Amino acid sequence: MDAASRSDQPAIRVRDLRKTFRVAERDAGLAASIRGLVRRTHRDVEAVAGVSFDVASGEVVGFLGANGAGKTTMLKMLSGLLFPTSGEVSVLGHTPSRREREFLRRITLVMGNRNQLQWDIPALDSFEMNRAVYRIPDAEFRRTRDELVELLEIGDLVRKPVRNLSLGERMKAEIAASLLHRPQVLFLDEPTIGLDVTAQKRIRGFLAEYNRRTGASILLTSHYMADVQALCSRVVVIDAGAVLYDGGLRALTTRFSPHQTITVQLPEGVTDLSGYGEVVESSPDGRTSLRVPTAEASAVAARLLADHRVSGLTIEDPPIEDVIERVFAGRPSAPVPS
Repeated sequence: MDAASRSDQPAIRVRDLRKTFRVAERDAGLAASIRGLVRRTHRDVEAVAGVSFDVASGEVVGFLGANGAGKTTMLKMLSGLLFPTSGEVSVLGHTPSRREREFLRRITLVMGNRNQLQWDIPALDSFEMNRAVYRIPDAEFRRTRDELVELLEIGDLVRKPVRNLSLGERMKAEIAASLLHRPQVLFLDEPTIGLDVTAQKRIRGFLAEYNRRTGASILLTSHYMADVQALCSRVVVIDAGAVLYDGGLRALTTRFSPHQTITVQLPEGVTDLSGYGEVVESSPDGRTSLRVPTAEASAVAARLLADHRVSGLTIEDPPIEDVIERVFAGRPSAPVPS
């Protein structure tokens, strides 16, 4: 399915969604334990505090937040594993908490720290079990299975017992098992956690190709910003259960860190370039890095080229990790537009 054929209706629609957990409290010690048998005290913990957003059909959105921000709770509500306390949520026109068969056939949830494959049998046997659970016709199942095995490059691995696979190999097999029924919405919770750089890159490439081929919508959480940068043009950032930012990655950088770094190489060696911006690094071989406001970066670069014999010049945004850290800290470097 190409972009032109995707529905104009959002695949995921969330309005003022909230989830509050009631947790028991007690002090440490034997006396407190005895009192707790007679009278328990509780407190309410608001894990998700009025979140609203849409995800369009075929869109890949990064869902970011620090540990405890409410990301996994959100994904569990969107996939129907948790009931919301209040608010509205619709996925492909279904209410997830109803757990309707047609809804479950159209979505998948992949959690990087959870196993769905049977540990002591080959992944192929678990694939067959999923075929039966989702009632996938044999011809369609074989075609999809072979396509996924080829895309993920696991042809020699799916015949081994899962316990004999490395973490990266197992994660690729887990993803294949989750996509055998060709879901239209993917909820991915840290799908590359604990994997080496090569395995992460392969899984990112596979997810991008799956999105291109099927038009599936993807909501992705990850602590690896390379995942987000490679797959997502838009991010939703939450903290303490509330949305801090919803928009494009480029706009996020502009809003929360409106500076760029100009790195210039001068063949004449060390030169004082402090008149062009804040010098953040300077080396004896003539390489200097300057921190300048984004709005002035092009003009500063032009001045450098006009004033000096420049052998190399680059303009870079700050690392996305630094930008996200500023978002979590709630301290943008410039006034936030209303």
